[in-house]
Amino acid sequence: MIDISVPGFGDLTLEHLVLDYNGTLALDGTLLPGVAQALGRLSSRVQIHVITADTFGRAREAVHAFPCTFTLLGPEGQAEAKAAYVEGLGAKGVAAVGNGRNDRLMLRAAALGIAVLQQEGASAETLREARAVCPDILTALGLLEHPLRLVATLRS
Repeated sequence: MIDISVPGFGDLTLEHLVLDYNGTLALDGTLLPGVAQALGRLSSRVQIHVITADTFGRAREAVHAFPCTFTLLGPEGQAEAKAAYVEGLGAKGVAAVGNGRNDRLMLRAAALGIAVLQQEGASAETLREARAVCPDILTALGLLEHPLRLVATLRS
């Protein structure tokens, strides 16, 4: 569990980390360097979930590099399915990270939604729904590993 008290934002008790795969954890279907190690460190504090449409068909094999629950989505209703997944976990205990348009509702639903803007880009709609925006996934995961960074970003 990750407990964070952010002045002017509120208290967060995060039990789950829900992540998109392509554009968030991976580029062109290949897991980005350092991601498995960072998620391995976080896995002792939160349950990790990867939910993806798996554009390149490589996610299921790649996520074996770290402990997680893997969910593969069909081609229709992805944004709604991701949001429902977060709600099913108990949104108040969820941090979610994504970049694509199909991540926007997931970031809105989660207690903490983080958008990443990497080589694949990010949907403007998703950026608007995020509570924080990071230049890459390792920076986003670093906010959870080092909660005072998140306090500095979100406090009022």
